[in-house]
Amino acid sequence: MAANFAYLNTRDLEFILQEWLPTEEIFSYPKFADYYSKEDVKSFMAPILKMCKEVVEPSNTDGEENPVKFENGKVTCSPSFGPLFHQLQQEGWGTSNIDDSEDAMVLPHILHSTVFELIGAANPTFLPTIILTSGAAGLIQSFGDEKLKAMFLPKMMDGTWSGTMCLTEPSAGSDVGDILAKAFPTEDPRIFKIKGNKIFITFGDNDFTENIIHLYLARVEGARPGTSGISLFVVPKYWVNEDGSLEPNDVETTGIEHKMGQHGSCTAALSFGENNACRGWLLGKHPLENEGKGEGMAQMFQMMNMARMETGHLAASCIANAMYNARDYAKERIQGRLLTNPKAGRTAIINHEDIRRTLLLGKAHVEAMRAMLYKTYFAFDVREHDPDPEKRKEANLLVEITTPLCKAYPSDEGWWLCAEAIQVYGGYGYCEEYPVAQIARDMKIYSIWEGTNFIQSLDLCGRKMTMGKGVPFQNFMKEMYSFYEANKDNDTLKQEFEVFIKAFKAMNKTLQLMQGYLGKGDFSMMPLYSRRILTALSQLYAGRCILDQAILADKKAKEVGPEHYDYNFYLGKVLSARYYLLNVVPNVWVLTDIVELGDRSALEIPVEAFDY
Repeated sequence: MAANFAYLNTRDLEFILQEWLPTEEIFSYPKFADYYSKEDVKSFMAPILKMCKEVVEPSNTDGEENPVKFENGKVTCSPSFGPLFHQLQQEGWGTSNIDDSEDAMVLPHILHSTVFELIGAANPTFLPTIILTSGAAGLIQSFGDEKLKAMFLPKMMDGTWSGTMCLTEPSAGSDVGDILAKAFPTEDPRIFKIKGNKIFITFGDNDFTENIIHLYLARVEGARPGTSGISLFVVPKYWVNEDGSLEPNDVETTGIEHKMGQHGSCTAALSFGENNACRGWLLGKHPLENEGKGEGMAQMFQMMNMARMETGHLAASCIANAMYNARDYAKERIQGRLLTNPKAGRTAIINHEDIRRTLLLGKAHVEAMRAMLYKTYFAFDVREHDPDPEKRKEANLLVEITTPLCKAYPSDEGWWLCAEAIQVYGGYGYCEEYPVAQIARDMKIYSIWEGTNFIQSLDLCGRKMTMGKGVPFQNFMKEMYSFYEANKDNDTLKQEFEVFIKAFKAMNKTLQLMQGYLGKGDFSMMPLYSRRILTALSQLYAGRCILDQAILADKKAKEVGPEHYDYNFYLGKVLSARYYLLNVVPNVWVLTDIVELGDRSALEIPVEAFDY
C-alpha cells in the first residue's frame, strides 16, 4: 500500500487568500482582527504543510495496512488514528474552532478551509472524525440549553469525546422522512427513551475517545409523519450523570461496513435501545407542543450544509493530490520518444502530448473547483460576521445557491479525474503500491455522502432556483453577466470570454426550455436533466471564477516579467483558465442542444428492456 501527500507548496492557496479574494475584509472583523491578517497566510500554512507530510500522511498508510476491525462487539481502529485525533484537537485544528466565547481564537472559514484541504489530502479517511465532532458540537452549541452545553461541549472541544450525526436507517436512506427511529417521553420533559437502528454512521464507534455523542434523528411518539415530524436528540454512547460520571446507555455497535475505500474509517451500524434503556436529550421544541412539528431537520441542516461544502472540498483535495502524484511520476518516468523528434532518444513522459493534456486537464479542474469553493467560504464568513445586514443577506443567498454546486461538482467529476491520474501511470496506476489507486477508492464515496448528487441537483433546480420568487437566482446570473460586460475586451482572454458568454446564453436557454416542459405538465424532464443542469451551471460558475483569477494572474505576469520566480505560476493560472474555458465550459451548450431535442429515451425505455 502506498499513500503519498504530494502537495509541494501552498502557492495557489496563497494566491486565493492573499491576491485574489479581498480577505482583508474578513480579517478585519472583530472576531479575527487580533489573530491573523492577510500577510500571515503563507507563514500560517507552512507548518500545516509540514505537519501533513510528516504526521498525517503516515496515518493514511496505517489506515490501509491496519484497517478498522470489529470483533466480539468491539471496534479496533487503525493505531495512529487516536493519537492523531488528540494531537489535532490539542493543537487547535479540531473542534475548538467552533468555540464562540469572547476569548476564543477562532479561524475564519477561508483560513480554516486551507487547513481542512491539506489535512484532507494527506488522509481523507481520517478527517471526518474531526468534521463530525465539530458539527455535532456546533449543533449543541446552537440549540442546546446551558446545561447541555456545559455537559458536552468542553469534552468535545478538547477531544476527550467525539461526535457523529445519525440519520440513515436500513429502510430509509435519502428519504429521511421515512425513518423508523422512535422517541418516547419520560418523567423529565427533556429526556426521551430512544429506540431504533442506524447504518452507515461514519466513525459511529472508535477506541480512542471516552464517549461518542450521537446527534440522532427520531420521531417523538404522536408527532407528524414525514420530515416535518422529526426531532433531533443528543444520544451519548455512555449516559452522563449529574455528577459527570458515565454509565452504558444501551447503544451497541452491531457491525461495520466493508467498503471499497476509506478502510481506516469506522462506518458503523448501531443499535439504540435494544434493551429499552437508551436515553437522549431533545434539542428544540417538543413536537406535541408545536402542532406535531419537530425541528430536527432544520437543526440538522446547519450541520449538513457545511458538511456538504466539506464533502465537495474533500473530493477536490483528493483530485488535487491524485494529479500532483501523477505530475511527479510523469517527471520521473522515462519512456518513449517524442513523435516530433524521435532521434532525441527516450524522454520523461511529461513531455508527451497526451500526458501534458491530462495534467493540464487536472490542473484546470482543480483550480476552477478550488476557486468556486473558496469564493463560497468567503461568503460564509461575510454571512456570519459582517456588520451590514444587507451584505450578510447577499452572502447568505450566494451560499444557498452555490452549496449544491460545491458539493456535487467536485465529487461527481472526481471519479473520472482520478481515473485520468491513474492513466498517467499506465499499468502501475492500477497497482496498489502506487497512491492513485487508493485515492480513487477513497474519494468515490463523496458523490453519495450528505445527500447523493441527484438530491443536490433537486435542491438546486427545485428550491434554490425558485426561492424568493426566483429573484436571488436571477441576481446570481446577472452578476455573471456583469462580470462578462466588465471584462469582455481583455486582450489576453478575449477568446475565453467569447466562450463564456456563449455558455451563459446557453444556460439561460436551457432553463427556459425546462420551464417550457414544466409549463406543459411534463414534470419528469426536470429530474431527468437536473444532475446535468447542476454540472453545467457549476462549469459556468467555476469558469467565471477561474477567469477572474486569470485576469489578475495575467496582470501580475506582465508586471513581474519572464525572469521572475513567480512568472510561471502566473502563466500557469492563465493557461489553466484557457484550458477550462475552451475545453470544459462548452459542455454547457452541448446540454442545451440535448434539452432542446427533448430526448426522453431514458423515460420511454420499458423496464423489461433493461433485461437484454
